[in-house]
Amino acid sequence: MGKVFALLLALFSAAVPAQEVRVPVCFNYSCVATETVAFDAALLEQARGQLLAASDPATERAVLAAVVGRLYREAGVQTPVGADRAGNYFDQGVDGRMDCIDHSTNTTRFLKLIEARDMLRFHRVLEPARRTRFVLQHFSAVVEEVEPPVSLRPAVVVPDHVPLMLALCDCAEVLDDVPAPAPIPDSRPGERFVIDSWFVDNGEAAIVLSLADWLDGDGPNVQ
Repeated sequence: MGKVFALLLALFSAAVPAQEVRVPVCFNYSCVATETVAFDAALLEQARGQLLAASDPATERAVLAAVVGRLYREAGVQTPVGADRAGNYFDQGVDGRMDCIDHSTNTTRFLKLIEARDMLRFHRVLEPARRTRFVLQHFSAVVEEVEPPVSLRPAVVVPDHVPLMLALCDCAEVLDDVPAPAPIPDSRPGERFVIDSWFVDNGEAAIVLSLADWLDGDGPNVQ
């Protein structure tokens, strides 16, 4: 009887989806402290629905920035990072404060979690980027736009006469009558963007900038 119960329990456990995903979150500047945050299935499914509703790269980046903020807000409930404020000066000395090293590390972990669960269709996650201006350094998480899946590309409408002509004659030039597929709005495969949560208070949507602009010093005026 005991063996039967154990087998049934094992089968039941295998059938039940994981209820949470655990992610390390570091803080107190340069990842001096680390605690583990548990993101439950409901939160992750909400994020999935929001991201998969995005129909173009720009929208996916905007939603991604909001989802990152939502994950930080949940992390702030479970760890001291709820005290984190934009930049480094408004929360100096506070337990849970985060500098750009903490933010770039944590945000990259969040993005990789999202990517691993197949929530991204227009981007892939890269390693954090660094910029140096004078003697100051700044780090941020980075994503790169990719070619969208075939299923998301606009369908090509083949004129009715094309298949007929191909069937009746050896006239491959008729294929020139097939229009090129319409581009996805604002699609720039290969372009890189920062998802920078250091610029905002805990729980707010991260700032999205092209990597080139960010490297040139763009971003909110916080310190």
